[in-house]
Formats: sequence, structure tokens, C-alpha cells
Amino acid sequence: MKNLETIEQYDVLKNDGKHIFLFSAEWCGDCRFIDPILPEIEAKYPEYTFVHVDRDKFIDVCAANDVFGIPSFIAYDNGKELGRFVSKDRKTQEQIEDFIESL
Repeated sequence: MKNLETIEQYDVLKNDGKHIFLFSAEWCGDCRFIDPILPEIEAKYPEYTFVHVDRDKFIDVCAANDVFGIPSFIAYDNGKELGRFVSKDRKTQEQIEDFIESL
């Protein structure tokens, strides 16, 4: 999973191709809970590029996208939001895959 480096990069990525942004933070226990399953999820859905957004570094991006709970996911296809799985609750692999399947 690539890490978001700049706000400008976020705008470029969301408008070019199919991306799923994972909003997370180092201190977030529920975020660390899903870390081990993320490589498998990424491999299962190669049509998407997965991008990690550090909530603490990019709080403005979170606020602009109404992401107030983590871990959260937002999917885009060439600038069009396909869907969001945004909440503060712990997520299972099945829930994440169901979200991606629903896009």
C-alpha cells in the first residue's frame, strides 16, 4: 500500500484511476487490527490502487471528506466517489471485502 505524501497527490490520485483510500493513524488500535489482512485484500482487488492516508498528517483531507472516525475507506474512479465505509468501528476482513464488492 502506498502512503499519501501530499494533499496535491490526493487530488491527483482520486481523479486518475481507481483508488481506495484508507484513512488511519499509528495510534489507532482498530487500524492496527486490520493491518495483517490488508495485503490479502489488496491482492484480491488488483483493479484498485490502495493508498494509506495518515489522519494525523492529513487532518484537512479527513475534514474535507467528512472522515471523523478511523479506520475508514473511500473509493474513487476517475474523480467519481464510488462509495465509502466511514465509521470509527473496528472492521473485519469480510466487512471490508463486502464494501469493495458493493462498489
